Amino acid sequence: MLAVIEGFSVVWLIILVGWFVGRKKVLGENAQTVLSRLSFFVASPALLVETLARAQLRTVFAQPLLVAALSAIITATLFLLIVKFWLKRSLAESLLAAMSSSTSNAANLGIPIAAYVLGDAALIAPVLVFQLAFYTPIYLMFLDSLTSGHRATPGRILVQVVRNPMIAGTAAGLILASTGWVLPALVAEPLHLIAGAAIPAILIAFGMSLGTTKPLNAADERRTDILLGTGFKLILHPFAAFLLGHFALGLDGAALFAVVVAAALPTAQNIYVTAQRYQVGLAVAKDTALLTTVLAIPAMFVVALLLG
Repeated sequence: MLAVIEGFSVVWLIILVGWFVGRKKVLGENAQTVLSRLSFFVASPALLVETLARAQLRTVFAQPLLVAALSAIITATLFLLIVKFWLKRSLAESLLAAMSSSTSNAANLGIPIAAYVLGDAALIAPVLVFQLAFYTPIYLMFLDSLTSGHRATPGRILVQVVRNPMIAGTAAGLILASTGWVLPALVAEPLHLIAGAAIPAILIAFGMSLGTTKPLNAADERRTDILLGTGFKLILHPFAAFLLGHFALGLDGAALFAVVVAAALPTAQNIYVTAQRYQVGLAVAKDTALLTTVLAIPAMFVVALLLG
C-alpha cells in the first residue's frame, strides 16, 4: 500500500506543478495544447513501444483485455437505457452519454497512473487497444448513422484507427514482444529519451487543464445526466471490472487492482471532440469529463484502500 500511496503522490505533485504553471501562464497561452500534442503524437507512442516490447503479452492482453471490454460495454449499455428511456433523450444523445460513462482517459492519465501506481505502463495497453481499435470506431459509426453533417464511412474510420499514433506505437511494441526482436542501440537510446518525456508532459498538461476549466453550471438542464454519468464512470465502471475480474476470471492481488484502477480512470476528453463534431450531447460530454477528471484520482485512491 505504501508503494501505491507514493505512486499517487508523484502523480499529484506533477499535476499540481502543471496547475501552478497554467495559472501563472509561465509557458504561454498554447502550452497545454503543445504539451498534449507532444505527448500524444511523439512521446507516448515511444513509451508504448519501449514498454510493450518487454511485456509478457499473455499476462497483459488475455484477461485484462476481456475485463476492459466487458466492463465498458456493461456500463455503457445500462447508462444508455437509463438516459434513453428514463431521461427521454434522443438515441444520438443517449449514445454520446453512454460513451461519456464508459470511455476512459487511458492515454492522458492512464499511462502515468499505470507507470507510477501500477508499476508498469504496459498495463494500460489493453484499454488503449480496445478503445482506439474497436470501441470508439463502432460508436462513431452508430453516431454517423443517426446524425447529419459530417459523414464518416467505415473505410475512413479504419484509416483513422490505423493512423492513430497510439495504435501505431502499440502495434510496434507488440511486434517486438511477439517476435523477440531487439532494437539496435542507435534506435533504442533516442527512443528511450523521447519516451521519458511522455509522463511529465501528460501530467503537466493535465494540471494546466484543471486551472482553465469551469465548474458545472447549476442551471444546466442536463445536470442529472452529468451527475449520473460521473457516478457510472467512477463507481459502476470499476465495480463492474471488479466483479468480472474477481468472480468471473479469478483475478486477485495486483492483477485485480490493475483492471479496477484502469476502469476508474476519468472520461476520455476526446468524447467532447466527438460531441462537437456531431453537435449532440455537448454539455454532458464536457461536464462529465470535467467532474470525473477532478474526482478520478481520489476515486482510484479509494479503490486502493478497498482492495488493500
